[in-house]
Amino acid sequence: MMLLIKGGTLVTHEESRKADLLCDNGKIIQIGADLSAPDAEVIDATGKLIMPGGIDPHTHMQLPFMGTVAKDDFASGTAAALAGGTTTIIDFVIPSPQQSLLEAYQQWRDWSEKAHANYSFHVAITWWDDSVAKEMTTLVKEHGVNSFKHFMAYKNAIMATDDILVASFTQCLELGAVPTVHAENGELVFHLQQKMLQKGMNGPEAHPLSRPSSVEGEAANRAISIAKTLGAPIYLVHVSTEEAADAIRYAKDHGQTVFGEVLAGHLVVDDSVYQNTDWETAAAHVMSPPFRPKHHQDALWKAVQAGTLQTTATDHCAFCTEQKAMGKEDFTKIPNGTAGVEERLMVLWDKGVNSGKITANEFVALTSTNTAKIFNLYPQKGSIREGADADLVIWDPEQSKTLSAKSHWSNIEHSIFEGMTVSGVPVTTICNGKVAFDNGKLLAEQGDGQYVKRAPYAPFYQALEKRLSLAEPKPVDRN
Repeated sequence: MMLLIKGGTLVTHEESRKADLLCDNGKIIQIGADLSAPDAEVIDATGKLIMPGGIDPHTHMQLPFMGTVAKDDFASGTAAALAGGTTTIIDFVIPSPQQSLLEAYQQWRDWSEKAHANYSFHVAITWWDDSVAKEMTTLVKEHGVNSFKHFMAYKNAIMATDDILVASFTQCLELGAVPTVHAENGELVFHLQQKMLQKGMNGPEAHPLSRPSSVEGEAANRAISIAKTLGAPIYLVHVSTEEAADAIRYAKDHGQTVFGEVLAGHLVVDDSVYQNTDWETAAAHVMSPPFRPKHHQDALWKAVQAGTLQTTATDHCAFCTEQKAMGKEDFTKIPNGTAGVEERLMVLWDKGVNSGKITANEFVALTSTNTAKIFNLYPQKGSIREGADADLVIWDPEQSKTLSAKSHWSNIEHSIFEGMTVSGVPVTTICNGKVAFDNGKLLAEQGDGQYVKRAPYAPFYQALEKRLSLAEPKPVDRN
């Protein structure tokens, strides 16, 4: 059935204008004034904004991690996404060390079949030998994966050492895939964790002390330097510190291709949460990297405004109070993760657009378009144009809402945004040309979400190749 959206203002990363939208068979087929279609379902968007559906480039649904499994699976997690105006998530396949990448990928594909919203995957590189390189090739060429994740943290588990980074970045460059990095020095984190425990500090307040900002800054600089030496681009996930943002800015100023992602939580929540006298509340905020002192938030907002950080995400990885209590006597055993896939757009709009830090068009870029461009989904997603996918959110900039775990769609009983009142909320989310969420009601069914393949980024890499070839050394003839 066709869908006609009338009377709204289209807002893209480039412009804002009044127009009607006609959608059919999952696509936008016409944009114009006073459109009509006798057989179409009509949505009155008068006084509201129509924007590309949000794309969250960093989620962890149903993740097996730290001895348990995240509470939000692909059903509840994507329901929460749709409730917040996000129509596509890019989740992470994380193989166990020595596990086949293809085996892990298939496991995640099986789990994701119940998704309400669209989904795609990054695949983590947690170990290395020749078989990993071969399976990376298969994932890119046959399964639509064009990005690979590297954890520089989590020693004795999934940490990628420098030799793995070098090997994997090199393979990414060959394949036209984007290497992404969780930048924290795992050796330093492990050392500082043991130091905290030896001092008798075993509560959530020790978590940020074991992962100071310098730990992230060092790893960010190291990863960027490795990528520069190899001639590869790099994408840094959940940048939380001034040091890491400075490293990205310096690299970009010197011609390197570096992308930076920031979480909505890191922009608005500070490290005082770990001092809460209620253990459960403090533990609910344990994630890595941790929330930071307020001056880092100021630096992150400036980096967003300057274009140093191009995308916003959530790192949605929901663990309930009972799961967090696994670390009651040892903070290093508190499962790392918080929720946010539902709240991201609302928080960014209220704290960004309403405060004057960013424009509505920049909001669209940060929450959808830039991610689509970086991971080669654009212009099918992240845009409003004829022929693009009909993944849209109808936004009421005047409506207010108080964020709370009592009303969110996530399966956990706490929220890092608890009690925050925001102005500007999604009222209708359209996914694949169908109304998926409307005025508090989930209409999409399990399995309505589609797997999104992402092609390798050949034009981008050809440009890199050309740039690098100009500086190729030539052998000296000494005959």
